[in-house]
Amino acid sequence: MPDQTLITLRDFLRHAVSSFRRADLVHGHGTTSVIDEAAFLLLETLKLPVDDINPWLDARLLPEERKALADIISRRITTRMPAAYLTRRTYIHGVPFYVDERVIVPRSYIGELMFSGLFGGDGFNLIDDPASVTSVLDLCTGSGCLAILAAGIFVNARIDATDLSAAALEVAAINVRDHGLDEQITLHQGDLFAPLKNRRYDLIISNPPYVARAEVAAFAPEYAAEPAMAHLGGDDGLDLVRRILREVPQHLTPGGGLLCEMGLGRELIEAEFPALDFLWLDTEESEGEVFFVRL
Repeated sequence: MPDQTLITLRDFLRHAVSSFRRADLVHGHGTTSVIDEAAFLLLETLKLPVDDINPWLDARLLPEERKALADIISRRITTRMPAAYLTRRTYIHGVPFYVDERVIVPRSYIGELMFSGLFGGDGFNLIDDPASVTSVLDLCTGSGCLAILAAGIFVNARIDATDLSAAALEVAAINVRDHGLDEQITLHQGDLFAPLKNRRYDLIISNPPYVARAEVAAFAPEYAAEPAMAHLGGDDGLDLVRRILREVPQHLTPGGGLLCEMGLGRELIEAEFPALDFLWLDTEESEGEVFFVRL
């Protein structure tokens, strides 16, 4: 039983933040600060909405709730697992996804861009009329999150999603089923475009592995808990990005485009593909790490 002085959610939030700071935990799997992660972990454990902890801070907790919170705070410290693995749940702009150790915890900048008005918004658009898109491909789909978000934007599109990892596709299948999208999204196991043969798409989105080998070797335990193949992009991190750019022209319809997240290798990629007109898209947390190119 937790300390009897921890009575309210506010007490547990303070306790979690202090404990996480003492343990020198690393945050970055959907939250970027110790306070945000502590709030997420507590709210998700109590099955409360995770968008705002303030309405619940002074709620007195039942004994079993206090025990559950004390246990998960302890597990986060002792295991050094990402919080989303402990809760089996994460969110992108409020959209929930099941996650476990078979997939990287979803946190793509592309997810943020999908809610930014770039598709059918009032201002600048990558695609003026999302309803006109009839085919979308999500390369390296992992948990299936980007394919699922795309299904909500491109409602008339057939969506294919590929991943090399059969285990990751098991998780993607859970999410596709949970969101009721089995009829719109088809999952394929294989290396990039290989399982798709000669299919072409109006839009291809990809968040491939793009971390350099030395960085993966130096990962904090939280990142090392994720599948290495979901991170490792070769010596400089760009092996998969290069392959995608070389192969993508054979898989886009006329006027189709590629939206790709690739980390911090902008200068290298621009130098290696000088004929391509890259449009670099910034987000709140990134600058020059996502590009759109039309071929």
